[in-house]
Amino acid sequence: MSADNQQERLRFAGWVVGFIDGEGCFSVSIQKSPNTKLGWQVFPEFVVTQGEKSLSSLKKIKDFFGCGNIFVNNRYDNHKENLYRYCVRSLDDLRDKIIPFFNENSLQTAKRFDFEIFKEAMKLIEENKHLTIDGIKEIAKLSQQMNRKKPSRILVSSETVRQSPIKIGQDTVRTP
Repeated sequence: MSADNQQERLRFAGWVVGFIDGEGCFSVSIQKSPNTKLGWQVFPEFVVTQGEKSLSSLKKIKDFFGCGNIFVNNRYDNHKENLYRYCVRSLDDLRDKIIPFFNENSLQTAKRFDFEIFKEAMKLIEENKHLTIDGIKEIAKLSQQMNRKKPSRILVSSETVRQSPIKIGQDTVRTP
């Protein structure tokens, strides 16, 4: 790789970091799933969303990372363009491509905090903690600190309360 190509890649990496600082999202969703033993499934993902006019930016980011997919979210409201999402959901790609890139190229906004929590959740997943109720609860507590800080359903669902005692804040909820 020539020095010019290395410089161009560094400039582009800086553009990617800035773009993700503004438009990216690291998240870990925990959803009910009748197809899993515990009834819950953990979904870590890295997402960048743009309107149709900026689809080329998502394609550049996808090519840069060499992984993930772009999906269309068709809009049927008063907006004039569809939304597109570049998503990386593969645990291998998250671990081997996305996390190392942002470890080496630090985010500059509050997304950096979300990224650090995302890494903690991914570590628990790598340790197979997501295959136990206690591990899922631990991941849920982490995910609540990210993005919109939305409460995780697993921490407040009646099914979880029936399955085992859980601690929410200062209160311990006991099973019947």
